[in-house]
Amino acid sequence: MNNSIWDKESTDFLHKYINNASPTGREVAGQKLWLEYLKPYIDEYEVDHYGSVFVVINPGQEKRIVIEAHADEISWFVNYISKDGFLHVIRNGGSDNEVAPGKKVIIHTPEGPVKGVFGWPAIHTRKGKSTTKPDIDKLFIDVGAENKKEVEDMGVHVGCIVTYPDELDLHNDKFYVGRALDNRMGGFCIAQVAKLIKENKIELPYSLYVVNAVQEEIGLRGAQMIAQRIKPHAAIITDVTHDTSTPHMNTKKQGDVKCGKGPALTYGPAVHYTLLEMIINAAREEEIPIQREAASRSTGTDTDAFAYSNEGVPSALISLPLRYMHTTVESAHKEDIENVIKLIYHTLQDIDGTETFKYF
Repeated sequence: MNNSIWDKESTDFLHKYINNASPTGREVAGQKLWLEYLKPYIDEYEVDHYGSVFVVINPGQEKRIVIEAHADEISWFVNYISKDGFLHVIRNGGSDNEVAPGKKVIIHTPEGPVKGVFGWPAIHTRKGKSTTKPDIDKLFIDVGAENKKEVEDMGVHVGCIVTYPDELDLHNDKFYVGRALDNRMGGFCIAQVAKLIKENKIELPYSLYVVNAVQEEIGLRGAQMIAQRIKPHAAIITDVTHDTSTPHMNTKKQGDVKCGKGPALTYGPAVHYTLLEMIINAAREEEIPIQREAASRSTGTDTDAFAYSNEGVPSALISLPLRYMHTTVESAHKEDIENVIKLIYHTLQDIDGTETFKYF
């Protein structure tokens, strides 16, 4: 296999793609970067009304197989501007209020980005007071304004989206660290699969749909829409899962998964056992390390949206172990990223286009 996963083109794209701001409901910047990167390796593409993008390799075949990730990142909405010029926020997705205080932010306005900070009283002033815990109703953003009018003159209004400016780093030559690895690292992985298929001249006996869906963080909404549009015969989803080896994690409740030990495969009602076994066999044949975890009721990922769409779509989930999810220091092991790519790449070659993936 010609392996160009970590060539300059790929790593440049990875940094640009992770570093851009693509909050839930406003994913356009990242989607444009993702699509432009993929154009040399695909046959056609489409964008739906809400911004989900799918590209196609070998279009027009009887069977349609999907590989998918989600493009959006958690963020905040400006919900109120005080007369003194401070901004108050609500969540856009599962943003963590306890990591917000002291963080720099970018407020996205029609006139361009405005810089600010999540302010917080100094430790000297808050001992024993109710402000000790940063509940959402206590969070505020300071843009250095004197009053509400000055804020509005900057272009800031209720409804503006707020993101963090933190960018991607590689620590100790093995851990990628930054914000929005959930799940733009998945978008990177499926893009690399498409690139490898093109570079290695792999002829697929089906149409491959590579899907980057929007609005996962607020209820799998983009995947629900795009699944109805494509009507695939099977779907392999990639997202992140919790590394439970760090302090304060409970492996009995949250599973036993560790960065550097390989992709995690999920067992659960939405996961089609026949497709899962095919992935496991590919891992065995290619000597790709895997980990296993179980999902109670639902996976909480776009796997559920695809699985229960149409008349039911055989679906499976390949997860990238991740530390510190929904923070600005999300951390993923470089070898796990590579192995997610390899596992999807080799599994796709094991699908001969005649499978019906019937349950029995």
